[in-house]
Amino acid sequence: MKSPPISASISSSPILPQLLNPESNIVTVNVGGHLFQTTKQTLAIAGSSSLLSTISDSSQSLVPFIDRDPDLFSLILSLLRTGYLPSKAKAFDLQDLISESQFYGVESLLINSLSNPSQFEAFNLEKSLILPLNGRDSPSTIASTPFGSLHVAHGGKITSFDWSLQRKTTILTQFSVIDSLLALSPSLAAAGATDFSGLQILNLQTGQVKSILNWENVTRSSSTVQAIGASSELLFTSFESGRRNSNSIMIYDLQTFNPVTEIAHNEIYGAEIDSAIPATMLKWVAGYNLLMASGSHSGPSGVQGNIKFWDIRSGNIAWEVKEKVDCFSDMTVCENLSAIFKIGVSSGEVYSADLRKLGDENPWICLGDRMKVMNGKKVGVGGKIESYGNQVFCSREGGSIELWSEVTVGNGGNKEGGLGLEERVFRKNLMGRMKDLGGGKVMKLGFGGNKMFVIRKDEQCVEVWKSSGKGFWDAL
Repeated sequence: MKSPPISASISSSPILPQLLNPESNIVTVNVGGHLFQTTKQTLAIAGSSSLLSTISDSSQSLVPFIDRDPDLFSLILSLLRTGYLPSKAKAFDLQDLISESQFYGVESLLINSLSNPSQFEAFNLEKSLILPLNGRDSPSTIASTPFGSLHVAHGGKITSFDWSLQRKTTILTQFSVIDSLLALSPSLAAAGATDFSGLQILNLQTGQVKSILNWENVTRSSSTVQAIGASSELLFTSFESGRRNSNSIMIYDLQTFNPVTEIAHNEIYGAEIDSAIPATMLKWVAGYNLLMASGSHSGPSGVQGNIKFWDIRSGNIAWEVKEKVDCFSDMTVCENLSAIFKIGVSSGEVYSADLRKLGDENPWICLGDRMKVMNGKKVGVGGKIESYGNQVFCSREGGSIELWSEVTVGNGGNKEGGLGLEERVFRKNLMGRMKDLGGGKVMKLGFGGNKMFVIRKDEQCVEVWKSSGKGFWDAL
């Protein structure tokens, strides 16, 4: 990194002697010929690696001079003082402000002020931006980060958009099609495919393969990736042997990528349907310290599946839901609501099951009326379901998206005063304005920061949904 254009100058102005006192808590900075006054504590908020923190620690017998735009610096200073940008920021170009925040080392503060997940307003989302992708391949999957940056797999390529969605880079991988993608850090992602052996850890800036993780199965055949998940410390990968006669979930250290342990190892003999189903979805449920693994299988008797919650310390199943009647076409876990949700493959209905009552023989509660039938066809069957915060989002066959939220009912229904499962009520709303409704089949929903991302079948782009009237720039 180049040394910043900073120097020191002695001012002879009679109004500055107290500001130049090394013992004073007040700091004076000359940016582009304009003097700014603030406190050492304010500058220290920028962080120890920031140029501004360095200035706060220096002696004030001299006035530091920084050869940068003073108007942009005033925005940076407001960000340090309040945690937010002032309204006058609307008059500036976002990219200029991003560059300035990077120079001063405070981009993380800028990201937090503009793309904080706490600013996500589900009932106010509107389709606001289309991110085009290069090439003819439609996106197969997406991976978002907590503050709104996005990685899109399309064909064998991965296109990454920064948190502002204004800068993008594309790398070419060894895969023909990427089926699983998970962001591990701003520059690293885990990628895998159901027809390509091994999980690859990719550097998204250089396109280089940092590491390849394989599962050594009994038959010594290739090991294809069925799903990827992660906690704050561990990486989870569902593998299936190339011969499709065994499967397993491997757990790796997220920093070193060394194997930690193996769970859910199945060797398949004969017609053992349950063991033949590899996990095609993995999600860490931090509040319960359990790993959710689910998968389904279509056979002569219909679709069957299972949802298992693994205690990775003991390697045992803590809870299990076997799906034989109206198995899920898609499902998700919403930890904030202590519930799992599914779309029935036969009915198309949305169901919920309370995580605290999974021991019940049939934990599922249908959330709405049964699907209507028109011309012999169920309306609304199919779609994807995903949770974010306290809401659940469900796409429908016609391309529309529903929002399901829990409605508070009464003061509780049991002796302890808490809500029981029978008192839980969920209501749905259609997302967006009239012009947002419908479209191609939704292939995946993703969430990051204050945004929702949608990819649709046969479309070479990503839809970005955000809260209407929020933020300074349309891209946010």
